[in-house]
Amino acid sequence: MSTAIEDAMRLPRLFLIGLILPSLGLPGWVAGDDEAPGTVCRALTDRGEVVVGSGLPGDPAAPEPASGYRVGQRAVTASRFLVVTANPLASEAGCAILARGGNAVDAAVAVQAVLGLVEPQSSGLGGGAFMLHYRASDRSVMAYDGRETAPAAATPNHLRWVEDGTDRTAPRPSARGSGRSIGTPGVVRLLALAHQDQGRLPWRTLFVPAIRLAREGFPIGGRMAAAIAGARADLARDAEASAAYLEADGRPRALGSTFRLPAYAETLTAIADQGADAFYTGPIAQAIVDKINTSAAAGDGSPLTPGKTTLADLAGYQAKRRAALCIPYRRWELCGMPPPSAGGLTVAQTLGILGHFDLGRYRPAVNDDEGGRPGVAGVHLVAEAERLAYADRDRYCADTDFVPLPGGSPAALLDPAYLRRRAGLIRLDRSLGVAAPGDFPAAMPLAAHTGQERGTTHFTIVDREGNVVSMTSSIESGFGSWHMVRGFVLNNQLTDFAPAPTDAHGLAIANALAPGKRPRSSMSPTLVFTAGADGGRGEFIMATGSPGGGAIIQYVVKTLVGTLDWGLDAQQSANLIDFGAANTPRTNLGGEHPLLRTADQGDTDPLVLGLRALGHSVDLSAQSSGIATILRLWRDGRPLLTGGADPRREGLALGDGLQP
Repeated sequence: MSTAIEDAMRLPRLFLIGLILPSLGLPGWVAGDDEAPGTVCRALTDRGEVVVGSGLPGDPAAPEPASGYRVGQRAVTASRFLVVTANPLASEAGCAILARGGNAVDAAVAVQAVLGLVEPQSSGLGGGAFMLHYRASDRSVMAYDGRETAPAAATPNHLRWVEDGTDRTAPRPSARGSGRSIGTPGVVRLLALAHQDQGRLPWRTLFVPAIRLAREGFPIGGRMAAAIAGARADLARDAEASAAYLEADGRPRALGSTFRLPAYAETLTAIADQGADAFYTGPIAQAIVDKINTSAAAGDGSPLTPGKTTLADLAGYQAKRRAALCIPYRRWELCGMPPPSAGGLTVAQTLGILGHFDLGRYRPAVNDDEGGRPGVAGVHLVAEAERLAYADRDRYCADTDFVPLPGGSPAALLDPAYLRRRAGLIRLDRSLGVAAPGDFPAAMPLAAHTGQERGTTHFTIVDREGNVVSMTSSIESGFGSWHMVRGFVLNNQLTDFAPAPTDAHGLAIANALAPGKRPRSSMSPTLVFTAGADGGRGEFIMATGSPGGGAIIQYVVKTLVGTLDWGLDAQQSANLIDFGAANTPRTNLGGEHPLLRTADQGDTDPLVLGLRALGHSVDLSAQSSGIATILRLWRDGRPLLTGGADPRREGLALGDGLQP
């Protein structure tokens, strides 16, 4: 007897929203809802409303070469629910779930399942994630930690040497390309835990859009095509990755070609039918362990250093509920992820420092659709605050289940008096260059680790009841470890650990690798609320986040400052020139932005020249942010949602009753 999922797969593609979901027993429209499925989840284009994924003229999912920046992106408005992801097909899947009465967590499961197929270079079942969830009924915020963990057999030199005592050579072909880089994946357990706590629709129905796409195929988009081409030689070392992403003659699969991945559909079907245990035990888990312990590359048989992951590591993995890290900022409350993500703490420190300056004075001089040009003083202040915050991040932040923060909690690093002192270190006429971390005499002596993560994805969802998900997901670098199993790519997140347990002077590094430990991250999903009159939490007003590795913190801070301090809308703040700094003399200005003059290394651009005059070393490299923002606004006394997707990626905002 066929299953409901198998029956649904036989339906024509364009009936996905209108027929597949009801056939699987999803609830009908809520009471009083007179919409039909075909009237929502359509993109607005210059051709009018377009069904995403239809292949019709104007379809936002139509493949086109990857662009560094899409000019002319404008915020869209929805009346009750909205989803913003990095890929139109993922946005379509999430919107379809919301349209049938699913909530934000239900939609998040569907979105992540699709992203693992259409954006495999950035996230997937073989990686990890952090999720912030806001429950409107009681205004509570929960942080879900699905970060990968090191295997129980790992040593502090797991990424450094093949064996501590007998073979002190580097893993082959590299730490990243070996099995040593692969952490125990966490995203499936995170989604299952969040759905157990918050979900409404049946778990199995949430995978239907991704299963269908994997079986029937979709045209490869620009970013995926470029990622495959860039990773061709590395993907060729793995038989499954090569079969999936390369042609028989070794050429990368091309832009616009139809991509199918039946193995991914089979894995999703197992998870849909049997729950998360199907991933962490049984044949899928065994396949993961076998792949991590592979000792020879496909094709030429060159050696691969195997990892040390066992079935017990997968079976024992736990996603964790953690208390969100919430702080006041001017007249708002901001909530972010606690460790092992350093993102929430570093964003909070940066804004705590910036709260001592009147940033409103430095809003962009020209407030246009591309976000305008931020002024020299505004960029300088933000970059200086970030240098100070990154200095603390690099020294003190790690998995607090293993290494405590100074004082045993984030409180010391976020103490208003401490942040006031840090703000006092900023000079208006000169850059710090490199900032020193704060001094906490009672803290464990630690050395800094400045390693930076790389690839990721982010999506933001608000449902019709006002529940919110802001989730950042990753497999680390593009295509992770280049190891593929059962249709999904395995991460290389363990390379986010410091490669050695101590520095050259013997000082311990907080972010050193240890068995069961979670590597530090910069992922920064963020929620913003008004401050309640009684001192409690007020209304939800904003959710945002971004991919971008170690620069995620800078992208999120830019977006928060652009929206809260400079009054930009959800799209303008995403469009705004990417700017910021880690704790180095270099200040980043996204050279892909059309308002920057990058010829002659910016020698004629007033923003570049102004920053150089203050001692900044300006880097005009193109930035790869992927901001996904939703704002809750009021118009004519009615609440509305407005969303913006970063023009540097292929993102799309979809909801009900969209308007330009």
